[in-house]
Amino acid sequence: MKKPAVRKLVDPTWLTAVRAAEEKKAQDIKVLDLSGVSSFTDFFVICTGSSSKQNQAISDEVAFRMKKRGEMPISVEGYKQAEWVLTDYGDVVIHSLTPKARAYYDLERLWREGKSVEIPPEAPVVKKTRAVKSAPAQSV
Repeated sequence: MKKPAVRKLVDPTWLTAVRAAEEKKAQDIKVLDLSGVSSFTDFFVICTGSSSKQNQAISDEVAFRMKKRGEMPISVEGYKQAEWVLTDYGDVVIHSLTPKARAYYDLERLWREGKSVEIPPEAPVVKKTRAVKSAPAQSV
């Protein structure tokens, strides 16, 4: 007898990008729902990297995780200088900016018509532990 198929819920694309940014210690991660506001994307993921190297690492991790989902970027802008790395996946655009660039461009203000999306906490990882056999009790 066949077991019923168990459907694994797939995280939304924007959450995959958020988890990748979290992995690389991005700060002040925000998600804006732009559906109904923008004609070119549904979500912005905006985060801060402390340096251009960190922004590149965030962009690389996002690309790695999105590729595992079967998603390839439409375009990547600003990777070489990495003050502001913009990666476009169609339904989600990821912005990783240095603190100076984030303050200057203030994307949250420019796109204030978008709805802020609450980022769910990451589920705790449950580690499987092997049972440890204890030595037989010694009689005294």
